[in-house]
Amino acid sequence: MTESKEFALELFDTLSRRRRMKVDTINKEELREIWQQITDNSFDSRLQIFFEMVDKNADGRITEAEVKEIIMLSASANKLSRLKEQAEEYAALIMEELDPEGLGYIELWQLETLLLQKDTYMNYSQALSYTSQALSQNLAGLRKKSPIRKISTTLSYYFEDNWKRLWVLALWIGIMAGLFTWKFFQYRNRYVFDVMGYCVTTAKGAAETLKLNMAIILLPVCRNTITWLRSTRAARVLPFDDNINFHKTIAAAIVVGVILHAGNHLVCDFPRLIKSSDERYAPLGQYFGETKPTYFTLVKGVEGITGVIMVVCMVIAFTLATRWFRRSLVKLPRPFDKLTGFNAFWYSHHLFIVVYIALIVHGECLYLIHVWYRRTTWMYLSVPVCLYVGERILRFFRSGSYSVRLLKVAIYPGNVLTLQMSKPPTFRYKSGQYMFVQCPSVSPFEWHPFSITSAPGDDYLSIHVRQLGDWTRELKRVFAAACEPPVGGKSGLLRADETTKKALPKLLIDGPYGSPAQDYSKYDVLLLVGLGIGATPFISILKDLLNNIIKMEEEEDASTDLYPPVGQNKPHIDLGTLMTITSRPKKILRTTNAYFYWVTREQGSFDWFKGVMNEIADLDQRNIIEMHNYLTSVYEEGNARSALITMLQALNHAKNGVDIVSGTRVRTHFARPNWKKVISKIASKHPYAKIGVFYCGAPVLAQELSKLCHEFNGKCTTKFEFHKEHF
Repeated sequence: MTESKEFALELFDTLSRRRRMKVDTINKEELREIWQQITDNSFDSRLQIFFEMVDKNADGRITEAEVKEIIMLSASANKLSRLKEQAEEYAALIMEELDPEGLGYIELWQLETLLLQKDTYMNYSQALSYTSQALSQNLAGLRKKSPIRKISTTLSYYFEDNWKRLWVLALWIGIMAGLFTWKFFQYRNRYVFDVMGYCVTTAKGAAETLKLNMAIILLPVCRNTITWLRSTRAARVLPFDDNINFHKTIAAAIVVGVILHAGNHLVCDFPRLIKSSDERYAPLGQYFGETKPTYFTLVKGVEGITGVIMVVCMVIAFTLATRWFRRSLVKLPRPFDKLTGFNAFWYSHHLFIVVYIALIVHGECLYLIHVWYRRTTWMYLSVPVCLYVGERILRFFRSGSYSVRLLKVAIYPGNVLTLQMSKPPTFRYKSGQYMFVQCPSVSPFEWHPFSITSAPGDDYLSIHVRQLGDWTRELKRVFAAACEPPVGGKSGLLRADETTKKALPKLLIDGPYGSPAQDYSKYDVLLLVGLGIGATPFISILKDLLNNIIKMEEEEDASTDLYPPVGQNKPHIDLGTLMTITSRPKKILRTTNAYFYWVTREQGSFDWFKGVMNEIADLDQRNIIEMHNYLTSVYEEGNARSALITMLQALNHAKNGVDIVSGTRVRTHFARPNWKKVISKIASKHPYAKIGVFYCGAPVLAQELSKLCHEFNGKCTTKFEFHKEHF
């Protein structure tokens, strides 16, 4: 806001000079006239205003010092701190381009020429090009449909995209309904119904669904099992990408079940039992004792106490697991602020140990059931609990066997910590997967998931950690203390490696674990969208694609050497080399194109993956990978506040091949992408292709992308499949 105010003052001074005004205030008529000049979108008008902003002394000429000043002003307005530091260098670049004779100034017509050449300079890493003819051919479904046809098409595509979720939910709801009905009528035909009525039947029906849900809620978080199942045929029919969503859905069903079960017992069953006559109570003496119990006697019994313990623990765990508490959106005064954040969520979730112990005891001490084989709680829980406990034991032993050695540490702008470590020989993973990391120096108990940013072919593992909560804040502090101070003339980053004098903190890892992005290779085309640190799972995919491209080119070169074109002499190849070339399996890459869109608010974010982006730009000769960086802090192209930035960006890339904003060979676009245009252009360029849309970031954009994928699936021959990363 301060920077925009500074820019506005400069603009006001410029327009005031036109009218020879020397006042700090203006009237309505003067404001209206200035507003008309500002809102004039014609090229000549904007160019004239821009020139006059630069030409402070109004002599019709712009010196290098004036160019430098306006560069710094534009950089401030767009929050580009690094551009301010390089203002002198870029001012010299403009003067070199427009003042080859060394006169020391430039004029309006020269500036106009440079701005008109902007589009020629900016052909590098252009957005997808397409023709209206290609678009009209692919969007064949845009012809007007009848309402019935439109509804049937929408339902058809919805079912096609969601059939895995639908059948699993239908099966789950059907089983719950069956269990509830079975238990409901079982107690409807018992004498206890005459005393307690439909309260007891509802409570017992809800209890049966609770047994089921308390068992299966563990399955979606058995990550090792799910990772293994992803590689089997089960992945064709089960929605493993929705495991966390299903976990939350089951939790919601448990809340409903607890309300029905505990509520009916406490509010209805117990009062009816206590108020019943001695004659009606007599047959129930075998369950509750010869003497009619009081309300307090019922609550303080084993069944009552364990029930209360479970409800209290669930209320705590469920409340602190909501996004408002987990993401610290709720601001509480001290010391209650400790109840928010990931730590509170993580520790409170481990109350499930108490809950399951109480549940087993609760199920064995029922008032109305005395025969052991009819106490079925342990039957429901046995397999899921054993599976989950086995997974935790596996993590304990596996994390100890994965001995990693930290190779490099760096702290980048935006509070991002990069950790590069040795890769254990038995640690095999796919691009897009993630692993859990523990740092005993921060907490000996907490494990946190992070996307692996190295490629499977690399001889190291790497992760990028952004400071978002209490644990990541402490992790960054611990590693910052171990880093060497920045050396003058270097990047200014805090760094450390194996040669660092200070001992680096120890790390433990566990994994890898499956994610939606690991199946990227089954698609013809990829659209990878990352917001901020959400780019991490896709960096590994891009590196893996690049490695595969290089391998394919090497195989083709070897094949060319073995079978040269007609007319060329065959080179001498020994038998061993011949067998190696011919026996080597051919690498078949189904994915023909990948489009990577990275949207971030901070210029310094581009440092995180600068090396990867430059490597792709250098080695991807076939242009299989297309990268687009978007910086939202800069005003959209065409805005007066970013006009000079756009011109500089184009000029510097034309001269030096480097984008001034990101410092890479990849062009940085300004503001936010128009996602409808992006998907439309991809659809027009790849008719009849199967396109995987992978997204990692804020939920709001996920909804927009998912909606657009559904929309275009109903309009064109291209098939989009949307996937959102979940941890």
